[in-house]
Amino acid sequence: MSANEPHLRVEQSAASDDSIQQVHARLVAAKPEKAGGYSKLPLVLLGLMCSAIFFGSIYLAHYSLRFDPLVYSEHANREKPGAVKVVALTRAQMGKKVFDTTCIACHQANGLGVPGQYPPLAGSEWATGSEARAIRIVLHGLNGPLTVKGVEFNNVMAPLGAALKDEQIANVLSYVRASWGNAAPEVSPEAVAKVRAETASRATFWTAAELLKIGN
Repeated sequence: MSANEPHLRVEQSAASDDSIQQVHARLVAAKPEKAGGYSKLPLVLLGLMCSAIFFGSIYLAHYSLRFDPLVYSEHANREKPGAVKVVALTRAQMGKKVFDTTCIACHQANGLGVPGQYPPLAGSEWATGSEARAIRIVLHGLNGPLTVKGVEFNNVMAPLGAALKDEQIANVLSYVRASWGNAAPEVSPEAVAKVRAETASRATFWTAAELLKIGN
């Protein structure tokens, strides 16, 4: 190896570095300068996506039928989401609540009463017969012997006229007259109000003998 050979290699290396720097400088000069600040395009796209999701959710809430897999209808329910339908209860259905809080202890949930103590209401001629008698019994109570379905009972039924309103009495009597196989007409609040007015001066229990003198 000659003495000048190392110097030649150093010069070649330096020349190579200079070439690389020149090429890099030209590339940098040719590259367009980046505009100052951030591009608004991503923000616009994000806003459009959020809007699409929002309005899509509203559309599905209105017209999806709550994604019920068992429901298909070309004329879907257009009611306002979350709207609650009010279902009207019958007088007898409303009367069940009154019965469960005031009568069930003696007459039982099945309407059969307590043998030897409290008479049954299921199939009772007193429950399904004259509404005027039934109303009086609830208003002022009943004391003494009472025959129901051929069986005699001798106990006391407390008066409920002071505790129950006319509509509550009509409801509970309508429930009794339509339950456990009974099929008597319902009682109206007006009928209860009429009897209440007619018997306003009464302060004692009714007896079966008195009630049998009263017609329908």
